[in-house]
Parts: sequence; structure tokens; C-alpha cells
Amino acid sequence: MAETYLAIMLQSLKKKEKVLDEIIRLNDLQKDQLTDQTRSVDEFDKTVEDKAACIQQLEQLDSGFEKLYAEVAAELEADKEKYADLIRQLQDRIRIVTDKSVMIQAQEARNKDFMMQKFTTVKQQAKGVRANSKAITGYYKTMKQSMYEDMHMLDGKR
Repeated sequence: MAETYLAIMLQSLKKKEKVLDEIIRLNDLQKDQLTDQTRSVDEFDKTVEDKAACIQQLEQLDSGFEKLYAEVAAELEADKEKYADLIRQLQDRIRIVTDKSVMIQAQEARNKDFMMQKFTTVKQQAKGVRANSKAITGYYKTMKQSMYEDMHMLDGKR
């Protein structure tokens, strides 16, 4: 029975690798979306949603893995030699998963920096728009007042 659980755990780790590969791909896509000014916000939102779905999958895989491990932990400790090959395979997969997780953390930190730069740029653009809007409003007020004064002068000459 422990062999079956270990095989399922190994399969779970392989699925986790695939999900992590997808997150790595999505992180690269996010980087492109954050650095390319022509990309739309909707594209970025879609990528974030896809990544959230992957994270949910990871949580489910982790939960299932932990439950299976809890079932077989005592038997594995009691008979390590019998399951040595499967344990070694699990350890190799766990190392791969850990390496990919570290890579993802680095990507997330990089993307956070790009996001902060993007927010700063958008904030500066918004400031510029507000300043231009204020200048245009001031211009129209001045022109309106000027026209009123000109009309008042015409009325005064009659």
C-alpha cells in the first residue's frame, strides 16, 4: 500500500513541476506586459487570473501530498531500505520543485520592481494630464471672462 501512495506522491510532484513551469512562463509573460508600453491592462489582468488558477492548483497538490505523506510516514521510517528507490525519486523531484520555486520567487521580485516602475510612470502621466486639464480649464475661464468684459464694453458704448 505504501508503494501505491509513494507512486501517487511522485505523480503529484510531477504535476506540481508542470504547474510551476506554467507559472514561470506566466511570470515571463507578465514581465513582457509590464515592460512593453503597447500591451493592454486587460492582457495583464488575464495573466494574473491564469496565475491565480495555477496557484490554486498548487495548493490542492500540496494538500494532497501532505495527506498522503501523513498516511505513509510511519511505514517509510520503519522500512527505509524497502522504499529507498522511490524515496530517492521523491527527493529528486522535491529538489527540482524547490529550484523552480526559488526561480519563481526571483521572477516575482523582478516583476514587483517592474510593477513599481510602471505605477510611477502612470502616476507621472496622470499628474501631467491633471496639469494640462487645469491649464485648459484656466484658459477657458480666462477666455470666457475676457469675452464677457468685451461684451460689457460694447454694451457700455451704446
